[in-house]
Formats: sequence, C-alpha cells, structure tokens
Amino acid sequence: MITARNIQKYYGSLQVLKGVDLHIDKGEVVSVVGASGAGKTTLLQILGTLDRQSNPAESDLKVSGVEVTELGDKALARFRNEHIGFIFQFHQLLPEFTALENVCIPAYIKKTPPAEAEKRAAELLEFLGLGERLHHKPSELSGGEQQRVAVARALINNPSVILADEPSGNLDSESAEVLHKLFFRLREEFGQTFVIVTHNEELAEMADRKLTMIDGIIVNQ
Repeated sequence: MITARNIQKYYGSLQVLKGVDLHIDKGEVVSVVGASGAGKTTLLQILGTLDRQSNPAESDLKVSGVEVTELGDKALARFRNEHIGFIFQFHQLLPEFTALENVCIPAYIKKTPPAEAEKRAAELLEFLGLGERLHHKPSELSGGEQQRVAVARALINNPSVILADEPSGNLDSESAEVLHKLFFRLREEFGQTFVIVTHNEELAEMADRKLTMIDGIIVNQ
C-alpha cells in the first residue's frame, strides 16, 4: 500500500529525514514512535503528499500503487483527497458547520452529489456512535465526539490509507481508549491501512507493527 525509498528532507541546512525506507502492506495498522524531533510528523506529511521530499529524483514514493512524485500539483491534490484520509491531534473542524456538514466537505471537493455525500456521512456518523449528533456544531460536542467526527471526515471518500498524527493526544484516557479501539474496528470493517504517529505507548503496542524513528531514520521495521 505504501512503499518509500531513500526519503530525505532538508529545511535549509537541517536534515530532518536521512534516507527513510518503508514498506507498509494493505490493511496493516502501523504505529510510528520516537522522541520529539525524530522526524515522525515530517515523514507522515510526505507520505500523505502534504509535503515533498528534498530528493525526488533519487527516491521513490508509491501510495496505493501510484508514484506520487510524478504527479503535478492539481493531480496530486485530487489524489490526496480521493485516496488518503487525515486525522490530526486537533480535529480542525469548521466551527460554523454541523457534524454532518464537516464530514461532507472532502466529498463535496470530490464533486460527489450532495444527497449521496450526506447519506454516506450520516451512515459513517451512525457507525461511529454519533447518529443523534448529526446536526450539532463542534462547540456542542465533547472532545471525543469531535475527534470521531474528524475520523468520519477522513473516511468519507473511502480512502485507501488513513494517516493519523497524535490522534488521541488531546483526549482524556477514556476517550483515547475508545478512539484506539475504533481504528481496529474500522480496519476490520473497511479494510483501510493506518499509519499512526503517536506518543501513546498503549496505542503503539496495539498496532500490527511499531516503527521507531531516531534522528531522521527508522531503526526497526
């Protein structure tokens, strides 16, 4: 599902990624751990095509069978919206929109007919235990509920890959446990591949594989 070879990233003279190689199979749940500054979030952003590696001519990055380094900006944005779902520590919901409307946004960008998008969004929110909260705005939802809305938004276009950056870092322990179990339930239900950057040791150990980053490289596969 994801293959990366010799991924490097510089910010000025600072080398954050030092030749990362990575292979993740379809349907795997993989955690990425390491100290702050190890390069975890930078790697996730490159895998998700939110950022580009510094050496595209000397590296390979395939996601869902597509060599993403060969895509132009418009094609890359379309690929990202249709094939990759993102979950962040801070849910980034739009406060003026309801839960249902927030979930629909990526589908609207894909030009999915509104009725179809809303039906899919309602089904996802129901699946995530939010069937009674469709028309509530983020300010009317708990932190755990807001994060589940963000999960539904990540799933709306049925992406192949879900990338999560500290998804439970802003939640209390009970809500975090619910979210962690949810990832595995989603994998069983929809077959997505999950790559999760986390400092939560419990979540890291639940994954099929735990990758450890130190100073811009992965030290175990």
